[in-house]
Amino acid sequence: MKVVAFNGSARAQGNTAILLNLVLDEIQKEGIETELVSLAGKIIPGCQACYKCHKEMDGHCAVTGDIVNECIDKMRAADGILLGSPTYFSNITSGMKALIERSGMVARANNGLFKRKVGAGVVAVRRAGAIHTFSSLNFFFLIGQMIVVGSNYWNIGIGREPGAVAEDEEGMQTMTILGQNMAWLIKKING
Repeated sequence: MKVVAFNGSARAQGNTAILLNLVLDEIQKEGIETELVSLAGKIIPGCQACYKCHKEMDGHCAVTGDIVNECIDKMRAADGILLGSPTYFSNITSGMKALIERSGMVARANNGLFKRKVGAGVVAVRRAGAIHTFSSLNFFFLIGQMIVVGSNYWNIGIGREPGAVAEDEEGMQTMTILGQNMAWLIKKING
């Protein structure tokens, strides 16, 4: 069993990474393998609507030269997928949006590649806009026929400067419970 997490922040070791790593730590405690993939510094263009993925149906995007096909392969091999993003103008980062567009289109073109996998979105926010960001991440899971796992509150941590999110006690508790719930669900599904 494995969970792969994608950090959509421009800061590879910022607040979004702190949140994702807390979730992954809980999943690892349950004996499930984890991996964190950072999109920081990666140039990822959005979907070009070429629809070659619908013609080829090979489980990959026709656009090459970036990490998207590698990410798709990691998603396919995983039992669970975490998407994390800071809140940029009340939404996800452009890199995360491009990953969602392209991997989502490939998944739909190939009979739902991620169907019935467990998914969860994680959001870092300074103050406002987190709920829209959280929804944007969850829409990827829902249209992909995935099972969205929750916590005791929305999967959001508050903090502006790198590391500040660790001071959000409720956010930290939310991530801990999210990791526990994700591990539990993956074990039930694969039981």
